[in-house]
Amino acid sequence: MIRNVALLAALLCTFTNITNAQTYYPTDIGNVWILESEDRTERITYAIGKTDERFDGKEGRILRITTAVLGTTTANLSTFFIQVDEDGIRLHRIFTRFGDIFGDAHVEFSPPAIFFPAELELQKTWEVNGKTEINLVGDVTLSNVNEVIAIEDVETPIGIFKNCVKIRVQTKTTAALGTSRSTTYQWLAPDIGPVKFQTDQDIVFALVSSSLIPTKHPYDVNADRVVNILDLTFVASQFGGTDPKADVNGDGTVNILDLVLVAENIGN
Repeated sequence: MIRNVALLAALLCTFTNITNAQTYYPTDIGNVWILESEDRTERITYAIGKTDERFDGKEGRILRITTAVLGTTTANLSTFFIQVDEDGIRLHRIFTRFGDIFGDAHVEFSPPAIFFPAELELQKTWEVNGKTEINLVGDVTLSNVNEVIAIEDVETPIGIFKNCVKIRVQTKTTAALGTSRSTTYQWLAPDIGPVKFQTDQDIVFALVSSSLIPTKHPYDVNADRVVNILDLTFVASQFGGTDPKADVNGDGTVNILDLVLVAENIGN
């Protein structure tokens, strides 16, 4: 019986999509990433926080991105209202504080835009478009075209991160004064998040510290922080039983449904 179930588990690995993208942007509340410029004069801080807002009945979160010049009070803050679902990270709203002169800008997305898709394979492309109004500038239309252009290793002050996705962001900004274009780059490391950023002025920021909340995946039955063949083998070994660790869907019995769920999440 066990041998037959193990064979079934192997077949599930073959026919199930086991190339699900790893979490390139962990959205657990409390996650923080700090990137600094090469000359250590500027800093970008990314932080995932709570919001009381719910979108389509689901919990919302906020991503705060703060860009600061070290040793001064100069800083820009953008707050992204996001929601995580099976399609990836959805973007509902952006709130940006420019300061006393230009004031605040609000961008609403209806329907919500895809901020980051669930899978970030090579040549993956997606767009984010929005409109806002800025003091002294007037109506502004924004268009971002994002594309994964490379998978590469990234060296930072705190180490080397393997198999990072390199995303090129081409931005077009249109206002009454004219149209401007810029290109920036962002690197995301598997299970880590942002590790490098390059501005349109070729200023490079790299990760200097991070604080990530450990995520317990329901299909990581052996608690080694990755869903792999070891988890599938364990569930298969308990087939027909009632071990709560192997009964990942909680229906009281370890059966084919549990095997399918674990197989679908291998690599996460």
